[in-house]
Amino acid sequence: MGWWGDWISPRRMNRLGILNMNKRNIDYISRYNDRSAYPLVDNKLLTKQTVAEYGVATPALLQVVREQHEIGHFMERVKGFDGFAIKPAKGSGGKGILVIGSHEGERFIKASGMEISLQEIERHLSNILAGLYSLGGAPDVAIVEALVRSEPGLARHSFQGVPDIRIIVFQGYPVMAMLRLATRASDGKANLHQGAVGVGLDLANGRARNAVQFDRPLTLHPDTGLELNSIEIESWQYLLNMASSCYEATGLGYMGVDLVVDALRGPLLLELNARPGLAIQIANGKGLLPRLKAVEALRRPHLTPEARVEWAMQQAGAKPGDIDPAPLCLVNSILSEQQRTPADG
Repeated sequence: MGWWGDWISPRRMNRLGILNMNKRNIDYISRYNDRSAYPLVDNKLLTKQTVAEYGVATPALLQVVREQHEIGHFMERVKGFDGFAIKPAKGSGGKGILVIGSHEGERFIKASGMEISLQEIERHLSNILAGLYSLGGAPDVAIVEALVRSEPGLARHSFQGVPDIRIIVFQGYPVMAMLRLATRASDGKANLHQGAVGVGLDLANGRARNAVQFDRPLTLHPDTGLELNSIEIESWQYLLNMASSCYEATGLGYMGVDLVVDALRGPLLLELNARPGLAIQIANGKGLLPRLKAVEALRRPHLTPEARVEWAMQQAGAKPGDIDPAPLCLVNSILSEQQRTPADG
């Protein structure tokens, strides 16, 4: 059945280089993540503001709802936008995220196709402020972002929801990556625990190498029927550079960086995770430990995101001629678009 079977011995896990939860928590998260950085990555609004200083683009911010009395003005701020996403700033695991694909007057259509009323949205905003979805139940704020319209080449592989790319970054080096594709079972969300498909990506070139759903291997998307091993991510090195830059922005030594590719604005950062899960190993059919130890063994760490990414790609098998940064026109387009992002409301 492969090493993703129902049970595997600890000895074999070590031989395969599998990082388990205890070792992740003790040897990597506790050791390399300064607790002072947690409030930054646990708050999506602070994350957006911080990474912007390092040239990392994020979805446009349309509105911030901080107080209950502001909910009554919600409709005024979004009536000019076809779609948007409402997120709790301190939410985790995708909880509390509401994606509206379109609306007409006070009739809103979710990404899944279900209709929702303005009253239901206002109640959802109120629940966010009350801390229903926040870590520890603390009072929260709601952020409203422009809807990400996924790049068509990737969107066709996903069922209803926007596909995203998770990259594990250790000491500023990308060490493992996967593409997460929404399914009917996951209700259009790119969440592996809810049934999304995880596609392991080759760090050398961004090509699919393995795919799983519910920890079981598969070759076709269960809903679209498309082959998964034909997927290749464009502007791959630029995405890795973005992920690596988040190390300077946050100071976190071990984190998950979640990116999307928007049809108009290109690569965007969705969020950062100081406690990324371990299922990425199953999606790749590879263990994280050898890659983490290779970074720890470096005598002279690379000082820039670009240098760290080149080293990581070469370690994964890329030849010097294969390493081709994103065209300058793409970078300029993304940065100029970011400068036009609406101010915090």
